Amino acid sequence: MLSSESLALIDLEIAKYPAEQKQSAVMGALRIAQTEKGWLKSDVVEFVAAYLDMPAIAAYEVATFYNMYDTQSVGRNKITLCTNLPCALMGANEIAEHLKKKLGIGFGETTADGRYTLKEGECMGACGDAPMCLHNNHCMHTRLTPEKIDELLEQLK
Repeated sequence: MLSSESLALIDLEIAKYPAEQKQSAVMGALRIAQTEKGWLKSDVVEFVAAYLDMPAIAAYEVATFYNMYDTQSVGRNKITLCTNLPCALMGANEIAEHLKKKLGIGFGETTADGRYTLKEGECMGACGDAPMCLHNNHCMHTRLTPEKIDELLEQLK
């Protein structure tokens, strides 16, 4: 189900906790699985749960609670825009409209070519550098302007 490299990384996450509490590594394990697979299909979530000796429903609860996990297919480039108050006050709503217009999709949608998915996100702790977005859960882009968005989209082609 997962590569030996991903399993080794999950084992490193498990090692951070007492042996009888390896289910505590569920967030890290789901992140690793999603990085390899692109998104968390139900069989992947169930595999992670079994690997951690926990009920599948408990892993599903984590995967569906946090917006960093994708339980539906996403584009190669997932752009998560923070729209909480500090970002909104600094122009996130205008950035959202610019992104929607440029990509031709709304929040929660993927472009027809599968290149981009646009998501609305909760605060990611970069309020001082607002507005901001996260690319594929790993790369933060701050102090966004329409021009910076255009540059980012060009780089992601």
